[in-house]
Amino acid sequence: MRESIGGVWITQLVIVFMFIFAAFLALSINYSKAFRIKNEVLTMIEKGEGLTQNTRNMIGNYLRNNGYTMKGKCEKNSYGITIKGVKNTEMELINDSNKNKKYHLCVSKFRSVSPNFPNRAYYEVRLFFKFNLPVLGNISTFEVEGQSKDVSYPLDVEKITPKSKE
Repeated sequence: MRESIGGVWITQLVIVFMFIFAAFLALSINYSKAFRIKNEVLTMIEKGEGLTQNTRNMIGNYLRNNGYTMKGKCEKNSYGITIKGVKNTEMELINDSNKNKKYHLCVSKFRSVSPNFPNRAYYEVRLFFKFNLPVLGNISTFEVEGQSKDVSYPLDVEKITPKSKE
């Protein structure tokens, strides 16, 4: 009798460790995918010299082709980008009236810290990914943030947002 109870206990322990391993594997795969997408979006903004309409369409096509569907809330004074259809993205400034709306990605534009180059700006991008397990479903949503290199003369017309956290 003692051996059968010990065997059941070890079997349960093995199942728990397999579940923990599967959870870790799912989390790392989703995080690496979101990190790769974030890097590609930042590269597109740098190559497009800002967040122009053409750059937004390229980002929208890239996200759509890679199956990115996650949405999350953006910070106030940043820009929320929503993918609507083929070659159609909408971007709006986040303020008090739409701060609870969800977007596919968030972009903030900041003035560069160099006083010698007042026109330079850099961009911060926030993407979202979910921690999803096969049996339990969607457990939580996380964010992946990144920052671009300085763009000397940004071609976009969006205003530079103040560097503040509210």
